[in-house]
Amino acid sequence: MSSPSVAEILDSHVSLEIEGIDRMYLNVYVPTLQYPSGVAAFLRKHRGHQYASSVLLEPISSEFVAKMEKFAEERQIPVMTFRKGQRKDDIAKAELAEFTKLGRTEGVLFVGKAQEKTPVIRTEKRWSDRTGRPYPWLVRSRAMVNHWYWYAVDRDFGPFFLKVCTYFPYTIKVCLNGHEYLKRQLAQERMKFEALDNGLHSCSNPKRAQEICDRLSAAKIDMFVRKWLRILPYPFTPADARAGYRYAISVVQAEFSLTQVLDRPKTGRVFFEEIIRENLDIGRPSQVQLIFGRRISRRTPGRFRTRVLTEGVTPSLHIDYKRSRIKQYHKEGRALRTETTINNARDFGVAKTLNATNLTALRKIGFQANRNLLNVERLSHDCTIGDDVFTMAHSPVVVGEQRASALRFSDPRVQALLAAIVTFRILPHGFSHADLKRTLAPLLGMDVAEISAGRMTYDLRRLRLHGFIERMPKSHRYRVTDMGLRVALFATRSYNRIIRPGLTLATTIDTVPPNSPLQKAFSRLEDEINAWCDKAKIAA
Repeated sequence: MSSPSVAEILDSHVSLEIEGIDRMYLNVYVPTLQYPSGVAAFLRKHRGHQYASSVLLEPISSEFVAKMEKFAEERQIPVMTFRKGQRKDDIAKAELAEFTKLGRTEGVLFVGKAQEKTPVIRTEKRWSDRTGRPYPWLVRSRAMVNHWYWYAVDRDFGPFFLKVCTYFPYTIKVCLNGHEYLKRQLAQERMKFEALDNGLHSCSNPKRAQEICDRLSAAKIDMFVRKWLRILPYPFTPADARAGYRYAISVVQAEFSLTQVLDRPKTGRVFFEEIIRENLDIGRPSQVQLIFGRRISRRTPGRFRTRVLTEGVTPSLHIDYKRSRIKQYHKEGRALRTETTINNARDFGVAKTLNATNLTALRKIGFQANRNLLNVERLSHDCTIGDDVFTMAHSPVVVGEQRASALRFSDPRVQALLAAIVTFRILPHGFSHADLKRTLAPLLGMDVAEISAGRMTYDLRRLRLHGFIERMPKSHRYRVTDMGLRVALFATRSYNRIIRPGLTLATTIDTVPPNSPLQKAFSRLEDEINAWCDKAKIAA
């Protein structure tokens, strides 16, 4: 009996599906103190010093560290120094278990200290061109600085940590988890659920769980961060705050996940055996311009690739794009997890500031990328093509007064066009004339400049009139149709994996290994035909 297809698995073997924000890594900073001139203004205009020098920042830092030490001592919070290579999460998990035994729902678990390299403002000695005398000048630099990791539990958000830099301007990093927020909210509503390591395995009210995930807004995250800024020692004075030196919040990293709980472990294994075999090429630059809908050129930083990693016996699929990535894996043998991690919002034209507009845009990009990947995987293993479609594609077509030539699958240019539209299907905003040209050129082994605008217009018209693509309203962009994607997937895979290698084995004798099963079969057939001919000659 054949294995179930990807479409069958996703349609028939998913018992719970939750889409939401997973981990978020936030930058909490004072905007005007991120550059030397802003620090100079803080020291001279606000604090009233005659000159601006990093020497003046030392008393502020010492006072801030003293506040943190006193806070930890008064509340009997354990303080430790992290050793090199020590896993912070393992320590936090053990401390959280002890914290939970005491029946507590909110508070600081422990503090860990670590020296890490970070951007700082330092003083550089310079000399005046007019007087020749030295004077201090503030510059940006990097240095190894002590950081305090505050591991804590919030009543609404669950476990999280703040990493506080003890050097001016006291930038803070916050790491929270949307699934921990979901679990806390479900518990407060006394709703039954079974937790997964980082998600849910089951829930008595899946619809309500999804609503909670959808309502985790920028405003709620902002309130959570500022609540803990008020609880923990604060480096700036009330006068500083009144002068506008307040913390702002931006998104450093955000994970957007889709968790699909499968009815039995074997289902997940079947899924990955099929998916990995069919989609190893999806991470190539020519293939993934990609899931994220952004152009890739020779100057685009980062690596673009697909990797299959195996931890124990469980494989995972990784697709890289610039500084972001998609990871897909079988979670704890019970759920399919597809998660898009955005490490730089600007890669997608979104500002980093944490607000409703930016977080909504990032959600859309992350969740759409997850769905697009699953959609391509589903169709790549469950595509069909009938006689009518085959005949239509291989015949010229006339629509109104427009005519287009046939799309013959054996034509290398047609194969390149079909490979291109497979990748364009997963672009959220469609593709343009120029996008197709840039993608088509490397597939044909040509330079972009060698492909004329007239030739591209001809190809676009062929694809459009055959129904493989359609023009988006009020624009010069196109989207791939459902039929176009299915035909393209079938045609490219059958040509590349069956027809071309099969004909190679069938028609080459000296270069193919003699133990090839297909070569043996054709050799036997050829021997039988020769023998039959010989008998026919004798009889004659």
